[in-house]
This record gives sequence, C-alpha cells and structure tokens, in this order.
Amino acid sequence: MNWILSLILIIATIGTIVSILMLLRYRPIKGRHSVSLRHFTLLFLVYITVILSFSILYLGFELMGIQVIKEGNAHAGGTVPHLVEDIIYFSAITMLSVGYGDIVPVGFGRIVAIVQALFGYLLPAAFVVTSFIQVTSKPE
Repeated sequence: MNWILSLILIIATIGTIVSILMLLRYRPIKGRHSVSLRHFTLLFLVYITVILSFSILYLGFELMGIQVIKEGNAHAGGTVPHLVEDIIYFSAITMLSVGYGDIVPVGFGRIVAIVQALFGYLLPAAFVVTSFIQVTSKPE
C-alpha cells in the first residue's frame, strides 16, 4: 500500500512541475494580441492541476499516517470523503490566498504549504512574463 501511495505522490509532483513548465514555455503568437483566451485557459488549468496535485500530496501523507493538517484543535478528516473535502479546500485556499486559519498545516505539512503558497504567488508573475514580455533577438 505504501508503494502505491509513494507512486501517486511522485506522479502528483511530476504533474505540478510539468504544468508550471508548460505555462512558462507557452509564448503568444507574434503579431496577435499578447493575452488570449487560450492563455487564460492555460493559466486556469495550471492552477487546477497544481491545487489537485498538492491535494493528492496532502492526502497521501494523511493516508500514510503523517498528520499534515488539522481542523481547529482536532485532527482533520473523520471519514475519507470529509478528509478529501478538507484537503482540497485547504489546498485551494493555500494556493489562492494566505489562508483563513480554520484548517492549518502541522509538522511537515507546513513546509509543503509554504512551497504551495510560493507557487501561488509565482504563477501570476509567470503569466505576466509570458504574456507581455517577448524576447526579440537583435540581428548582428
């Protein structure tokens, strides 16, 4: 069971990295508007992928018995569907804001939450850079 969870965690991490690289590699088509619906859709999909990847990461740790989040003063979860709901909520709030404090990371979960929050702050910058700054080569 642990090797299956480890494999899922590795796949989630690879999915996150590939999504971010896909956003950074995409360049608008020259001669067209810098920002397009396609680019916004790509950004939205990258956000969803990163949120779900980190959710899988948190869930994997919880299922391995490593507590990474708590709700109030108690362990988050109860039933598996409630745990999944709490983890997806926590992942989205960590990614998109600074959090509300109703569900908090503990132990190793704090490090994972810091990395996720950094992704949440860097993705808009990557979007702006890939949308508006085009590298032009000067003929020599």
